Amino acid sequence: MTANTKIARFARRTLTRLMAAGATCAMLAVPATADTAKPLDNQETLPLVLNKSDRTMDFDWPLLHVGTGEYEDGPTGVTVFHFQKRVLVQVDVRGGGPGTVNAPYMDLGYDFPELDTIVFSGGSWYGLESVTAVASALKDDGIRDGDAFSMEPNIAMSVGSIIFDFGSRRLNEIYPDKRLAQAAFRAAKPGAFPLGARGAGRFAKSGGFFGCNAFSGQGGAFKQVGDLKIAAFVVANPYGVITDRDGKIAACYKAKGWPKDLKTAELMQDFPESRKEGWTGGDAETASAKNTTISLIVTNQKLTPPELKRLAVQVHTSMGRGIQPFATQFDGDVLYAVSTAEVEGAPYGSPDLGVMASEVMWDAILASVPEQPKAAILAKGSKLQKAAQDNATGAYEFSRFASLEVTAKDGKLFARAVGKRPVYGIGHEEAVELQAAAGGDYTVPGRYPLTIHFPAESDTIVLNPGNWQQVGKRK
Repeated sequence: MTANTKIARFARRTLTRLMAAGATCAMLAVPATADTAKPLDNQETLPLVLNKSDRTMDFDWPLLHVGTGEYEDGPTGVTVFHFQKRVLVQVDVRGGGPGTVNAPYMDLGYDFPELDTIVFSGGSWYGLESVTAVASALKDDGIRDGDAFSMEPNIAMSVGSIIFDFGSRRLNEIYPDKRLAQAAFRAAKPGAFPLGARGAGRFAKSGGFFGCNAFSGQGGAFKQVGDLKIAAFVVANPYGVITDRDGKIAACYKAKGWPKDLKTAELMQDFPESRKEGWTGGDAETASAKNTTISLIVTNQKLTPPELKRLAVQVHTSMGRGIQPFATQFDGDVLYAVSTAEVEGAPYGSPDLGVMASEVMWDAILASVPEQPKAAILAKGSKLQKAAQDNATGAYEFSRFASLEVTAKDGKLFARAVGKRPVYGIGHEEAVELQAAAGGDYTVPGRYPLTIHFPAESDTIVLNPGNWQQVGKRK
């Protein structure tokens, strides 16, 4: 043990004692009231969806366990990375709106492994509850305790970051809470990472800067060279567009008139013209301006804190190739770099390791893109039958701030937002006609697909059925 390590551990134990001594002075009891006793979104009854996957990245690394949890009613979720022994971690923060737990502590650069878990979460700053909830689970399950007075402090270290998945993209404010995060932690397992709209990437989007508003998610990639292992994980929710190695946009709802094989460079080079009406057709009301890409790079090569910090910086910088523009004021980009120190002797120098890790991260970014929903096909409709009209008309509530009123006139259906906020481009001023689509559904034609489904003999309405659906209940 080095002298610096002994000093750092002594300082940490001293700080913990001081905090413990002053804790009772800072506590303030707040009595529960009728308004605060029950959560408005009633999340405690939501079903837990754990480790669900459509596509999976398989990897061979017994030390690293991954668990995901989702609330389908959001939809929103959480992703937990649990290292089976403590590891060394560094962080690089780039975006203008980050949300993190314990980032300043990681920046101190102590040279002994302390990290147990990294948590990625939806729910904006409310989702940070997930990070501390996993630390509590480590204690409650007997993996860590509250002993900070020995030479080997045993307090759980959980760090993590969030993405913004509220706003115009969904019509409720359900967030990943303590219950969901702890369930995902306890369900974590080695060797499999769900890709696409899963875990913390459950309602991620990309490309709002150019009005693309494509659906996104979480991605992963793994590479092994000899004994060296590199794994990259990312939740891609960027303001910029995801770009492949040929320079093409990986996912985008293009404006009318855009070239079929449009490249990101064309949008970037023609800016600001490329974002003007008539060139992009972008709708400022529907384009999200609160975004984030949170990522993790893991290597089994033993690295010092400065080397690990440089790896974080190099890989994070490289991500500007796969996401353009990257790290804007409206992004909360954070990258964590972890060394499990299973391979000693530094088989690769820092720049070489950084190049390989950067390419693995680009693979992870591209793997995050799910299949995009397609616009409904218009049907040659006849007048609405009375049974269908009775099944569809009414006032539907998605949350306390989003409601939709559906009416019928002359054999046609119309919808108007009656809550506090618009509903996917359906505003308050004038009712919008719902046009008949194939399969008995309805649609509102436009740049972004909007499919409306009225389940038979049900008091619900479903917008965009599938991975990103929003369900309203008839009042």
